[in-house]
Amino acid sequence: MIEAVDLCKHYGSFAAVDHLSFSIRRGEVVAFLGPNGAGKSTTMRLLTGYLSPTSGTARLGGVDVVQDRVRAVEKLGYLPENGPLYPEMTARELLTFFAEARGMSPGRFAERLQFVTEECDLHELLDKPIGTCSKGQKQRVGMAQALLHDPEVLIMDEPTTGLDPNQIRHVRGLVKRLGETRTILLSTHLFQEVEAMAQRVLLVNEGKLAFDGTPAEFKARGGGVMDEAFHALTDRR
Repeated sequence: MIEAVDLCKHYGSFAAVDHLSFSIRRGEVVAFLGPNGAGKSTTMRLLTGYLSPTSGTARLGGVDVVQDRVRAVEKLGYLPENGPLYPEMTARELLTFFAEARGMSPGRFAERLQFVTEECDLHELLDKPIGTCSKGQKQRVGMAQALLHDPEVLIMDEPTTGLDPNQIRHVRGLVKRLGETRTILLSTHLFQEVEAMAQRVLLVNEGKLAFDGTPAEFKARGGGVMDEAFHALTDRR
């Protein structure tokens, strides 16, 4: 459902993503790890079509993201690191805008609005301007936007940022439930999120794939400690 094939992104002589290849099947929740500047965000932008690769191929559900971006992103729900746009809109207005942009019928939108309101706890936020929301509230609106059209593929950048412990617990449960029938790639710096949600770990360093395996296999690289494994795989000093 998600494929990166020899994916590269160069900025002059600098390779932000360097011949990166991996694939993720339906029903997998995969944690995407790496130090700052390793190429995680660039890779996610390539997969979602926000950036074009210098070379290589990105596919969603078998559809080439560069050659047929509209059809590819029909399958995609994307939660970027900085949450939703349009701070002057209310959450309801933002979700209505995205529903109309995606061609959702009024009946389907009403059904999905009810779902994301419940799952993302938007009851008190629907008619509040997004610009006046806290970081955690914006994150919940962003999650609702990503889930609104019931996508087959979810790509999420730090999905629990700014959430309180109860909200984090709820998001973990939601991701695990969605991951039973969908494909989820989530970027995080929090190892407890990896252990709570992911079945597989991809780690990139200096634009290259440095690890692909289960959380247990990842921990074993650090003597049973995730942060030691991360250090061993990424620190070149």
